[in-house]
Amino acid sequence: MARVPSHLPLPSTMPCDLAYLPLDTPLGVFLVAERDGALTGGWFEGQKYFPKISSEAGWRKTGTALLREAQRQLEAYFAGELTRMQIPLAPEGTAFQQQVWRALREVPCGETTTYAALARAIGRPEAFHPVGAAVGRNPISLFVPCHRALGSNGSLTGYAGGLARKRWLLDHEGRERRLFD
Repeated sequence: MARVPSHLPLPSTMPCDLAYLPLDTPLGVFLVAERDGALTGGWFEGQKYFPKISSEAGWRKTGTALLREAQRQLEAYFAGELTRMQIPLAPEGTAFQQQVWRALREVPCGETTTYAALARAIGRPEAFHPVGAAVGRNPISLFVPCHRALGSNGSLTGYAGGLARKRWLLDHEGRERRLFD
C-alpha cells in the first residue's frame, strides 16, 4: 500500500467546502451547514457530536440562500408557525442510518414515536438498539426530528442536544404535556 508523504494532508483532513451559519434560537445557538445546495448539518452549540469547525477543514461562515431559508424556517418553527420544515437535506451516514433518518422525517410535529416503532418502520423489528444509535447520530437536528423518538415506555431518553432541550421541543410541539403532566 502506498504511503502518503508526510507533507501532504490525509484525505480525511482535506477541505470539504462546507458553508455554515450560527443562528440564535430560544434553546441557544444552533448551527446550520450546507454543501452543494443541501443541508448537511444542524447542531446546537456544544451538543454531543458537535463538529470541529475550522477554515483549514473547509468550513466557511456565510449566509448562503439555502442557509437563510433554513434560518427562516427555524424562526417560523420556533414561532409556532411551521410544523414541517422542507429544505433539501443530505445527511451523511451509513445506509442504515439514512433509513432511520428518513423514517424520523415521517413523524409529524406534535407526535412521537419509539425506537422499536422506528425499527419496525424500516423493516428491522429487532434492531431497536441500532436504531437508537442511529437516531443519536442524526447530523441534522430539528430538520430530522430526532427529538420525537422516545423509549418504548414513552420515557424521555437520550438526545445529543440534551434532555432539557428535548423536553422543551416536545412541549413546544404540544406533545410533552400529554405525556409527562
